[in-house]
Amino acid sequence: MPKTQFAVQMGMGTDLKGQDYTKAAARAVHDALHRNFLTAGAAFDLPLDEMIVDIRVGVGRPETVDLEIVKAEAPVGRVSAEAVKGGLDVEMMGQTTLIANAIVTVSWDVEVAQ
Repeated sequence: MPKTQFAVQMGMGTDLKGQDYTKAAARAVHDALHRNFLTAGAAFDLPLDEMIVDIRVGVGRPETVDLEIVKAEAPVGRVSAEAVKGGLDVEMMGQTTLIANAIVTVSWDVEVAQ
C-alpha cells in the first residue's frame, strides 16, 4: 500500500550554552510532537505501532547529531531520522546558542479513497 501522510508538525529547540547539537535537535522534535495530540490514528482505527514517523532536523553541524537520541523523542511507531544543514548558531556575549528546527511527518501505509 502507498504511504499516506496524515500530519506535519514543526518545532524549534535550543541549547543555550552547551553547544550540543543533539540536545537542540531532540528539543526541536519534542517541541514538534508536543504541540498537538494526534488523533488521526484513532479516528481511522489505525494501529499506533504501524505509524510511520519521519523526522528531519536542521542544525549547523548535522554530522554531530546522535540520531538515536533524536528518534527516541517519538513515543510510538516506526521512526526514521536525518540531520541536515540548517538551524542557526548565534554568538551572544561570548557564547554560542544553537537553534535547531525539526519537521516531523506522520504517515501510515494505507490507501486513500479518491
